[in-house]
Amino acid sequence: MQMLLRHEREDRFGRRVITFSCCRMPPSHELNHRRLLEYLKHTLDQYVESDYTIVYFHYGLNSRNKPSLGWLQSTYKEFDRRYKKNLKALYVVHPTNFIKVLWTIFKPLISHKFGRKVIYFNYLSELREHLKYGQLIVPPEVLRYDEKLRNLHGGQVPAPAKTPPPRPPLPTQQFGVSLQYLKDKNQGELIPPVLRFTVTYLREKGLRTEGLFRRSASVHTIREIQRLYDQGKPVNFDDYGDVHIPAVILKTFLRELPQPLLTFTAYEQILGITSVESSLRVTRCHQILQSLPEHNYAVLRYLMGFLHEVSRESIFNKMNSSNLACVFGLNLIWPSQGASSLSALVPMNLFTELLIEYYEMVFSTQEARGGLGAGAVEAGERSGPVSRGRTPRRPGLAPRASAAPDGARETPLVLEASR
Repeated sequence: MQMLLRHEREDRFGRRVITFSCCRMPPSHELNHRRLLEYLKHTLDQYVESDYTIVYFHYGLNSRNKPSLGWLQSTYKEFDRRYKKNLKALYVVHPTNFIKVLWTIFKPLISHKFGRKVIYFNYLSELREHLKYGQLIVPPEVLRYDEKLRNLHGGQVPAPAKTPPPRPPLPTQQFGVSLQYLKDKNQGELIPPVLRFTVTYLREKGLRTEGLFRRSASVHTIREIQRLYDQGKPVNFDDYGDVHIPAVILKTFLRELPQPLLTFTAYEQILGITSVESSLRVTRCHQILQSLPEHNYAVLRYLMGFLHEVSRESIFNKMNSSNLACVFGLNLIWPSQGASSLSALVPMNLFTELLIEYYEMVFSTQEARGGLGAGAVEAGERSGPVSRGRTPRRPGLAPRASAAPDGARETPLVLEASR
């Protein structure tokens, strides 16, 4: 079922994207539909607390693999309000008469509010204005079918326009440029200005905000703030009256780095964290971080120190280390080619959770790296207290899941590799 459902990066509004490909559905007599439903729910459970989008590729559904109407009806009822509330869009690509008939049958059961989230696209090209289309992994069968449709209804597919050469970044640009570029343009400062400004603001005014980092914001507002930062103009978050806006800006900054903060090189090492004995995982995290470039390490330490602070206020903000990891995992690491698979989410989130929960231990010997200088150490220290009355555990002890507040979904730290 891994290829049936995929997790992609994020859409143009900063929402997680899940794709469902009917062409990967096996024949009905080979498919345990109850297990399929459990798989769908298990996957969506990782995202329903935040805004998300589903892209449904209808091509490939036929008489051999089409589920019964009874199963579809019972499945719709299984997905309660928790799943529907934060689903912001359901894009149906290549709809057929079957979809229209199905909609007529289910219309009495579907609320008007949910119905407005369903959007039909006849061609893949229509997705471009809503999604970062280049990051979508579209099944080859769907691509061929789309080309066939365009040939039938509009002649040959026009050749793609030549992409103009990228313009050099502005001297004041903050988004979409490397950490080294930001350091060179900011008098050698290791911590990028956007990261420092957003962390400082959120530490002062957002630590106890419920759902911090889980809420989305107006894409127009986010682009406006990005433009101000890139032009070197001041940004006052008080003017926007929403503490979730700087939280989204922080995630956007990380997501638009040319290379992930944890680097492409560390990707495979991080995916191997679930195969490490649970009592050694914190030590393994520490080892992996020692191979990071010094600049990346300093920025990561600064960020994780702040997220550690956020997690310590989880009784108020409902964002423990597990919940924060679900939000930040994909913003810290991704593969050099394509998007992360669903199976990669467990180790990526586990690794991030360990960095947040065991911050003091993972980053305990930053001075031993050498060459960071007092400025970087000071930056890490400013990221948050390292004790606050808490007794640090010795490296090597098995990680323990922190108690989740009421209403917060808890993911055990000691995860089975097969999860």
